[in-house]
Amino acid sequence: MFANWKSAIYEYAHRRNRLEVDGDAGQLVPIVSDDRFVRRLEQRIHRVQASRDARGVVALRSEAGMRMRAIDDTERQAVVDLELRLCTEYGQAGQSHREERMNRERIQVVKQGKQWIITNVQPDESERRRPPQSELPFAEAEPEREKQAGLRSVPYLNYGVLSSFAAQPSVRNIPYDRAKAQRYAETWWNKANPAYTSFEVDCTNYVSQCLVAGGAPMNYTGKRESGWWYQGMDGGRELWSYSWAVAHSLKSFLASSKSGLRSEIVHSPRQLTIGDVICYDWDGDGRFQHNTIVTGFDAAGMPLVNAHTIDSRMRYWDYRDSYAWTPNTRYSFFHIADYF
Repeated sequence: MFANWKSAIYEYAHRRNRLEVDGDAGQLVPIVSDDRFVRRLEQRIHRVQASRDARGVVALRSEAGMRMRAIDDTERQAVVDLELRLCTEYGQAGQSHREERMNRERIQVVKQGKQWIITNVQPDESERRRPPQSELPFAEAEPEREKQAGLRSVPYLNYGVLSSFAAQPSVRNIPYDRAKAQRYAETWWNKANPAYTSFEVDCTNYVSQCLVAGGAPMNYTGKRESGWWYQGMDGGRELWSYSWAVAHSLKSFLASSKSGLRSEIVHSPRQLTIGDVICYDWDGDGRFQHNTIVTGFDAAGMPLVNAHTIDSRMRYWDYRDSYAWTPNTRYSFFHIADYF
């Protein structure tokens, strides 16, 4: 069927793009022998299609771009890291919107006789990855530790990152500029801002950057387990709070902060506005693993979000299209204060 492994990968990308619209995972079977992956993909597609039907959404067209890097290339097999950029246009109630997502997969292609067949596909599942175990106690006990230690979160502006705010004499009554937070989220949705350290699991770091871009003052304690702050690297030292970069820690901070960055817990995604935050607990066990920022709304007024880790733009908020999603998934919705 294919003269070389690259041809097999190109055909795979073409069919993956097509199934975003027609929803038929069976079209992969002639070129993908990894039954487990095809079944998981089918489950994801059925879940997404059920959500679309309930929302009155129709996929109109899809485009795909790809980059690939062979990490093991021999005469009879190749292991390839594939980055597949999917851009899908949806119609709903006479309106349309465009969603973009960067899928990353590791693919094994094997020559069987005269044909190249994809024998294994490992999708990037870092959206559900937990932080290192050593960080979890800080995230879990953050408010109580801060109280016991007599620490007070002091709002301040990190002038090294936010030079445009350096002339402000006070951090009181700073408006949250939702349009600026949105613009930042749009600018950096699929790349890292070199002004900050980037992480393999980057969702919370990205959301924190968006909040700061909108004018949210950092709450500096100098203690990684308290406040919400970032100062970068000093030699090998990581100078940022856990709440800046760990999903559960940010969720805990947003739920408890009384100064600087503050928010209100709301009970429905319909109560959110641009620049608000959604936190995701995939297993329903109280441990939140992912965060996104609201950047738009569909025709029914439901949030669309941007995120890192699996870089996403204008993605439907419930993440039923994610391999991380489970029937136990729980969400927390945070409306960020209009003034700090």
